[in-house]
Amino acid sequence: MLVKDVMKTQLVTLNADSKLGFATDIMYLGRIRHLPVVKGEGVVGILTQRDLYRASLTSILTNWKENKEFLDSIKVSEVMTKDVVTVAPDATIEEAAQVMIDKKVGALPVVRDKDVLVGLITETDVLQYFVDESKKRK
Repeated sequence: MLVKDVMKTQLVTLNADSKLGFATDIMYLGRIRHLPVVKGEGVVGILTQRDLYRASLTSILTNWKENKEFLDSIKVSEVMTKDVVTVAPDATIEEAAQVMIDKKVGALPVVRDKDVLVGLITETDVLQYFVDESKKRK
């Protein structure tokens, strides 16, 4: 099976100029852990929950309001992962899984023509595929 057969194509994305407070709200409300950052159709980064946690360390020392104001003052581009690991739509699920394992990432933006975002595949998508395949063999 290929990545394009299981990837999500309806994505929430961010611009690099978006503020972290906005991104935090989207991630919390949408229960999203990975947000591709785009410029036009091209992927320029990815913002993960881990990136947000690192940026929000001040929340330990401040109250919620101060932390929210702090996050609203920071651009996504300042904390996003810039060296994005991607996968092609025609890669196999096994290849995508191996990249996730090797690079220790939980999601891969799916791109064509080097950086045009067409989808996202997560570790959950990969696990669901393997569970479904296992059930078929029983």
